[in-house]
Amino acid sequence: MLLRENIYDLLRADILACRFAPGDEMREQDLAERYSVSRQPVRDALLRLQREHLVTVQPRQGYRVTPISLSDARDLLRFRLALEPACVTEAIESAPDSVLKSLDEFRRFSGSHEDFIVYNRGFHTALAHASGNRRMATALCDLIGQADRLVRVSISNLKGHDPAKLVAEHVALIDAMQQRETRTAARIIKAHIGDTEKRVLPALKRNAVIVEERSS
Repeated sequence: MLLRENIYDLLRADILACRFAPGDEMREQDLAERYSVSRQPVRDALLRLQREHLVTVQPRQGYRVTPISLSDARDLLRFRLALEPACVTEAIESAPDSVLKSLDEFRRFSGSHEDFIVYNRGFHTALAHASGNRRMATALCDLIGQADRLVRVSISNLKGHDPAKLVAEHVALIDAMQQRETRTAARIIKAHIGDTEKRVLPALKRNAVIVEERSS
């Protein structure tokens, strides 16, 4: 893999994990020192991230991590609401039993809040790939990664949330998929994502780094 791909992947992961928080300023030289590379691969990575709306160029000042707007967060969750049930339906209709059986690894969870974020991402990523549709899976995995950022920004609202309820919803979805009950699975995943929106958006409204305007 080319060096510029490594830097892009590292920087993108740091942004999505909020190691660079929304609104943080970033300078090419500082990033080059952080990742022990020259400025050129850093510049290339930042330009790619700008096209993904994760980074904003500030003329004569450098870059900053694009703040999350309520409208963008809502758009992301609504797009996921349209796409993820379609992936689940594709998986039920087309995936072999062995693929659906592999979802059993997500029937149990134990660990910290950060561990749950990793577990949750793994589960929804597995649903995306179970569809067998590479384009849909790629789009959904990108949405899932960006949704991690929403969860971390709103983490103060989630600390009291019992992950056991979410795991139970995952188990119910796995059961429906393995029994190839399309309607039941679609109902569960739509309710699951809808509850995420109800939980995350109010938390974002109370977070000082969130802006209401859409990023350009």
